[in-house]
Order: sequence, then C-alpha cells, then structure tokens
Amino acid sequence: MPTIRRRSAGASTGRRAVQGLTRAQQYSAGKALREKCPRDSHAGWKAPSTRAPAVDLVLEAETGRMPELLPLRHGRMVRSAFTFYRGAALTMAADLAVTPSTGIKVQCCGDSHLCNFGGFATPERRIIFAINDLDETLPAPWEWDVKRLAASFVVACQDNGLNNAAAKDAALTCVRTYRESMAEFGQMKTLELWYLALPVEEMVASLPLKLRERVLKRLEKEKAKSRGEEMFPKLAERKGDVHLIKDQLPTIFHHEDHPPGEIQQSLRDAFATYRGTLASSYQSLFDRYHLQDAAIKVVGVGSVGTACWVLLFTTGDADPLFLQVKEARASVLERYAGKSVFPNHGQRVVDGYRRMQSASDMFLGWSHGPKRDYFIRQLRDIKVSPMVETFGQTEMDLYAKWCGRALALSHARSGSPSMISGYMGKSDVFDKAIASFSRAYADQNEQDHAALAHAVRTGKVKAVFEKES
Repeated sequence: MPTIRRRSAGASTGRRAVQGLTRAQQYSAGKALREKCPRDSHAGWKAPSTRAPAVDLVLEAETGRMPELLPLRHGRMVRSAFTFYRGAALTMAADLAVTPSTGIKVQCCGDSHLCNFGGFATPERRIIFAINDLDETLPAPWEWDVKRLAASFVVACQDNGLNNAAAKDAALTCVRTYRESMAEFGQMKTLELWYLALPVEEMVASLPLKLRERVLKRLEKEKAKSRGEEMFPKLAERKGDVHLIKDQLPTIFHHEDHPPGEIQQSLRDAFATYRGTLASSYQSLFDRYHLQDAAIKVVGVGSVGTACWVLLFTTGDADPLFLQVKEARASVLERYAGKSVFPNHGQRVVDGYRRMQSASDMFLGWSHGPKRDYFIRQLRDIKVSPMVETFGQTEMDLYAKWCGRALALSHARSGSPSMISGYMGKSDVFDKAIASFSRAYADQNEQDHAALAHAVRTGKVKAVFEKES
C-alpha cells in the first residue's frame, strides 16, 4: 500500500499518492485504510472540552468584514437553525478537523451544504447541476465535504418540520448516492470523467410526472429571470444618457462616497488586473463592453459583510452584462488543512471552480484591490437555486440523490475515485456512520443556534432583521 502523505499545498494529494497504480491497486489501497480509520469511526459526534463557544466562532469569522453589514448577517443567521448552519462554515470546519479522516485529500468545497448546489449555464448554454458556491474551496479531506452535506439535509429536514425518520433517510440517500457514484467514477477513464457533466434536463426526466412538470416550470421561470436582458430592467434604470444600477436597500446600494455612475479608481484598477486572468478570446469579448456603474451587493448568509459589488457593463446599444465582484478571503479550512498554494485567494477560488465544475463561467477570473483579493463572474447567469424551504420528504430524498452524485463527481475530478471507493466499499457501513454523525451534529447546530439567539436577545450581538418576502 502506498504511503498517504498529509500535504497542505497540493490540490490533488489523492492523485499524487497513487500515480502509476492501477484502479484495482488504488481500490485495495483505499480498502486497507479501514484499518487505521474504521468506517464506523465516523459515526456520532461529541464536542471536545476544548471547543470554542459557538458565538465566539461566529464573531471570529467576521474579522475584516464591513462592520455596518454585520448586524444584517446576524439577523439572517439567527432566523433559524438552518440559516445558522449556512453561516457557520468556520464553526463546522473547526469541528470536522477533530473527526476521523483517511488522510486522502481532494479539492473540497469547504461549505458543501445543500443550498450551495444548483443548476447553472455552461458557455454552450446547457444547464448542468453541480456545486455552485466555492468561496471556501481548498484541498482537504474528502470526508469533510460529505459530512457537511449530509448534516445539512438533517438540519433542513428538521427546519421544514419533517420527522427524524425522513431526516435520516435523506442523509442515508445522500451518502449512499455519493458512495455508489464514486464506485462508478472509479471505473471511468480519466478524460471520460473530466468530460462528464450532470445535465439538469436528464436528471429531471427521471422524476415522477407531477414533480417533473413542477420542476420544469420552475426551471423555465428561473432561466428567464437570470438572463441579462431580463435582469436589465429590474436592476438598472436610465438616467439621462446612461443606465445606472437601481438602489434596492438593504441588498443593493451605492457607496456613500461614490454616487451612481462614479466608479472608484481602486475598482477600475482591479479590473485592469482581472482582464489579464481571462483567456485571450474572452478578453476580446470583454473589451466590447464599457463599465457604466458599480453598486455594493449584500449576498447570501455566510458571506454578508464581505466586500461584494454588482457591476453594469453595456455596449453602445445598451446591451447589458452584469458582473459580480466578490471578496475572496482565506478559506475556513486553511488553519486545519494548510494554506493555499496561490498568493491570491481569488485565484484559489477560480482554480477550485475549474477543478470541481465540469464547466465554468467564461468571465470567471480574479483580481486584487487594496488589502483584498477578489474573484469575478457573471451575476446569476441562468442560475437555478433550489427552494429547499418548500421541500417535503419526496423532494428532499430526490434532491439528496442529486447532491450526492454531484459532490462525488467534483471530488473524483481532483482525487482518486478508486481509492475513495475502496475505502467506502459496497456495504452501507459508511452510509450509516455518516447518517449517525449528521443526526448528532444537527443537535450540536441547534445548540449553537440557540446560543446565538440568546446573545442577540441579551444585546451581546446586534442583529438587524429584514422583512420576509
């Protein structure tokens, strides 16, 4: 069996450890890892006595963020145990670091909860399903992503009022699909695997008729909402001879020192660097557009408080292009899995997208501004996000299959699917262990959410609440 080295720098430790081995040898090497890390050792969760208070970790994750937006982040996180889970990636990273690990690294998402999966358009305008939020991506143990994803299904099921049996089934389905998909990917040729994508239309075709009709209707609606020409009248308005971004408080607004139409120099400088990170053909495409306006955009739950802008570009015919500039900070996994090999965290994120997704946005690139790194991509380019809050048991179980398969494909692209498959095996031992962990960790998350809610009620943590739409 080859030596499994713990390396923080490489993006594909699993690959390096098995170079030159046949698939059968890789499978055997993975199977042998059960001796040092039994599959059932992943079951359960008990917080160590040295665990930092949950509220302290929430506040620690906010270091360097825009202070005026932090009460909004707290308000979004405290709304439910599920929204807390979405914003507590650093908390779980610290917890995962003390759980058993095989030592096999892949390119990890770092925040693989079920809301960070969805459909998006490839440059060929196909809609594929994959992980679509990789702010925290970094090479790390593959089990960390699996545990965060499976636990997110338990937390989401509880949030939707589903019983414990339904939550357990969703977690089991997710991990079983991951295991079975990884076994399939382990038998594929390398290029065949890298060419593989998960087209949404094909996945929807396997759904029961009534559910299929609902999903197709939603898909068409979201596709229309996310096209640039459809977003244009909703996000922009004409002022004199130019189009400017509309202020839509509290989520989109102009910087107080830079009125609409005035682009701060640091942002213009950042785009000079960004252009150079694009392929030359895409640089030519980008050059057809002219920057008209920039506004601050508040995004997500965990990302609230990071620097983020939406930028409006147009051609001479007011043909729009919306780009999102998002701050890239050190991954929450970094202190536990090792520093990134990239000097720019924007480049780290972009590299993660290209490793983990079968296709990526052609405007995906990175840049650097004063004291901050950034990555850039199109804003909502036919992005289809799941309405998890509406899911019943049937929808949750089907979605668990989709996410389990998508995560397996992303991990297989950068790691050794045969070795990971050899470790998990053909039985449900690993599935049951992760489901047990997920149930126990959902209880931990509920306690952590309660601690934040108490801190908000007592005034220790300030929160601002939005009106629910």
